[in-house]
Amino acid sequence: MDRPKSRLIWLRNPNVVRLLRDLATGTVPLTHDGLHQETPWRTVVHLRDLLMDSGVLPRVDRQLMLYQRWLTERLATIEDPEHRRHLQHFATWHQMRRLRSKAEKGPLGRSQTGQAKQEITQAGAFLIWLASRGRTIEHCQQADLDVWHTEKLATRRPAQTFLRWCMKTRRMSRLTLPPQVINQDQAPLHQHRRLAILRRALNDDSVSLRTRVAAALVLLYAQPVTSIVRLTVDDVLDDGATVAVRLGDPPSPLPEPVADLMRAYIQSRQHLPYASSRSSQWLFPGRQPGQPMNPVSLQVHLREIGVPPQRGRTSAIRQLVLQAPAPIIAKALGYHDKTATRLVTEAGGTWSRYAPGDHTR
Repeated sequence: MDRPKSRLIWLRNPNVVRLLRDLATGTVPLTHDGLHQETPWRTVVHLRDLLMDSGVLPRVDRQLMLYQRWLTERLATIEDPEHRRHLQHFATWHQMRRLRSKAEKGPLGRSQTGQAKQEITQAGAFLIWLASRGRTIEHCQQADLDVWHTEKLATRRPAQTFLRWCMKTRRMSRLTLPPQVINQDQAPLHQHRRLAILRRALNDDSVSLRTRVAAALVLLYAQPVTSIVRLTVDDVLDDGATVAVRLGDPPSPLPEPVADLMRAYIQSRQHLPYASSRSSQWLFPGRQPGQPMNPVSLQVHLREIGVPPQRGRTSAIRQLVLQAPAPIIAKALGYHDKTATRLVTEAGGTWSRYAPGDHTR
């Protein structure tokens, strides 16, 4: 066992002792529902991760469970029963359906549940603000929405998801919301600058293999950090001659020396002190049992070696769509077609080089 001292210290925690005793005696059912009611939540979450990682409890999406707990606590703080009812219906019939659908395709990231929290928070703020003007959601007018969005547009924008849902379900009149403004990268990396950063990341042996591999995926294949941490060992295909990574369809081959770097990293992963046997399936395992690395932590490591994650991947994808048809690039790297269309336009390319249809005949 790695770091046995820290594990023994954790087991002496009074809350851990109480939870384990209650589970052993049956006072707390050994189920997800049973643990859902227990406190403190951080201890419960870690214990639940351990139980899922060891196969005692069936696997469920961790971020979804955390969001459900947050939502229950948040709704309990809302005094107005009508406001609470609207938000509960919105969360149940819109947010949870959307999150569960995404969780079925793959583990949720913190950014997805974080966005859902912002939507609930700003929706609640809007209902309170509207009540201060003497109106309910049913009597909301265009002037109310215009005034609401006049100040702090970026902060208040998450409420628009709730407002669109209210219009769709006829809880309020059809009104006009301000269009979304896409903030363009003001200073994209120059091609030479991107390659210089990549070259330094690949050749600097003082940097961890994990960070160097992640830097290559950002700067070569325009992968967002949130997608990188969701890769598993099975997504790396090595037939002895070539190494490819399953980012989309088909898998993307890694050039040398990135291929050798990936091989070395995979061999070194089994010695990571925080990767349990099950969580080691993640290409970038996290410190929590069965969980991938926190994308925020990976971003910090990348910035420490001079890799700007957002600007780096923007520069990479713009270069890639100039070298090959955008639909092929989008499919291979896991991008949406609409995103590829926008990037081609921004990069000064054109779709005219690509002939749609079946090219295998």
